[in-house]
Amino acid sequence: MVKLGLVQTSSQGPNEKRIYAASEILKKLGQKNTEIACLPEQWLKNNEIVNFDEELSRFKKIAKEFSMTIIPGAFYDVSKKRTSIIAPIIGPKGEFIGKQEKIHPFDYEKDSVKPGKEVKVFNTACKFGVVICYDMVFPNVANTFARKGAQVLFSPSRIVRRGIEPWQMYVKVRSLENRIPILAANVENQRFGGNSMIVDLSENNKVMTTKITRLRGEEGISKEFNLDKYEENRKRRFQDSNRFY
Repeated sequence: MVKLGLVQTSSQGPNEKRIYAASEILKKLGQKNTEIACLPEQWLKNNEIVNFDEELSRFKKIAKEFSMTIIPGAFYDVSKKRTSIIAPIIGPKGEFIGKQEKIHPFDYEKDSVKPGKEVKVFNTACKFGVVICYDMVFPNVANTFARKGAQVLFSPSRIVRRGIEPWQMYVKVRSLENRIPILAANVENQRFGGNSMIVDLSENNKVMTTKITRLRGEEGISKEFNLDKYEENRKRRFQDSNRFY
């Protein structure tokens, strides 16, 4: 069993205030023995982290204190050579262990953001991948993670209110078609629609259905998963996938 969590945040107020509020939620999840937790995409006011070590130092301390892996969201990463959107990963010892780049920049992001070219599977409390917001629209992203050995997917997202319904459909379908649980975090305020969701799966007489847990307001939640139960089902699903032209 592994305990996995989500944090739904607001993007209102200065960065320091928002980081403090998210830290308090993460502490509560840590006290409940949550092993991996994920925050939304671009939930800070300026959406850019200048110094990840310094600005996310609270998260690093919490990760170390509770032996928890933290995906603090996804942010603009600006250098002289390129601008990308990355989801940094803080490991259970309180240090950055890697990052996942956003593969499909969305709409206005295409003018300045370079797309990532690789999906990376991380292994702490379990093997997991990070699908950043718009990447969820493209079936091959989630499928590649699953085929590379990810047991669960986390999705830092920032979805406007009018986009909540199709977003929820994408998340549920990716879970169903890959036989993999997904934890998708969203921002909630006047513009962004919240409804962060944990998608678990249940099988009854060879019919797979989704079990949805949604967040309300600025809060965190965690849930226990037996990830082994998905392995054989996922293997059968991929074997049933025929090649065609």
